[in-house]
Formats: sequence, structure tokens, C-alpha cells
Amino acid sequence: MFGIDSKLYEFLSKIADLIIVNLLFIICSLPIVTIGASTTALYGVTKKMASNSEGYIFRSYFKLFKENFKQSTIMWIILLVLSLIPTADLYIINYMPKGLLPTVLRGFMLAAALAILFVFLYAMALQSTFENTVKNTLKNAFLMGIGHFPWTLLIVDITLLPIILLVTLGSAASSVIYVMSFVGFSVLAYLNSFIFNRIFKKYM
Repeated sequence: MFGIDSKLYEFLSKIADLIIVNLLFIICSLPIVTIGASTTALYGVTKKMASNSEGYIFRSYFKLFKENFKQSTIMWIILLVLSLIPTADLYIINYMPKGLLPTVLRGFMLAAALAILFVFLYAMALQSTFENTVKNTLKNAFLMGIGHFPWTLLIVDITLLPIILLVTLGSAASSVIYVMSFVGFSVLAYLNSFIFNRIFKKYM
């Protein structure tokens, strides 16, 4: 039951790896500017975990972080700047008189924000898998996100789950923060990685 080949051992080992990679992701994301590289390394590790081909977590994470730092950082900054547009517009729209136009504009801006989110997620996962230019990676991230839209919706739903829980749980929302700081980011990436592996397999 407790042998190294047992299901229980495999499960506990996976949980331990997710805790470790979650901690690495949080630490490496603290400078903010490194979030792109941190996310690329996170998905690089969790995609391997999802296909049961992971190696040494520390070594794999920092190898991916270092190798993809430049391109991941450039993409992160580009998408971060782009995200300011719908964010600022939504802020302005909130001060507009109620009516059809503000409602339509709010819908467009929310759609734009979600598009930027899924492009970011696809781009970081692509960067950890394929060699390409920043321009082509961002283009492929957008096209794949649209081309596999049902899967993209699921990826976005999984990613936004902590925010949804924070809004709906009220006084119990602190438990969400605890879970995210302990293992949450890596679990979300791990779940998304099954989808990314399925999608990317078609392009390999």
C-alpha cells in the first residue's frame, strides 16, 4: 500500500510536487516583472506532470525560467500594457449614465479583458513547449484560443475560479487565499495542463 509503486505514494508525491512548484511560482513572481517567466516555468512543469513525465521539479522549473525569461517577459509586458485599455475603459464606463451604450461597451471591454487573459495563458504554455518568436507565439496563442474556443472557455473558468470564490464566499474567502498560497496556483495550472497537452498534441 505504501510502496513507491502504490497509487497512494504516487498521489502524495504529486501533491508534494505541486506544493513545491506553487512555492517556486510565488517566489519567482514577487518582482512582478518576472510573472511571465514564472508562469512559463509553471506550465512547463505542470504540463510534464500532467503527462507523467516530470523530472526534478527544482531543476526543471529554474531551467525553464532561465531559458524563457526574455521572451516570456516581453510577452507579459505587452499583454499587461494591453490589459490597461479595457481596465481603464471599464472604470470610465462605471461613471457613465445607465443605458444601452454603457452596457454594450462594458460587454466589449470584458470580452477584451478575457481575450487578453486567454492569450496570456496560451502564450506562456506555448513558450514552454515550442520555440518561436514573440510575434508568432502571441499570434498562435490568439488563433489557438479562438480555434479551440470550448476548451479555452474551460481554461478561463478554471483560472478565474479563485476570484469567483472570493466574491461569492464572503467571510470564508480567506480560505481561498490560504489554498492559493499553499497549492492553488499549481493546481489550476495542472488542471489546465491536461487541456493544453490535448490541444498542443495536434501541432507536434
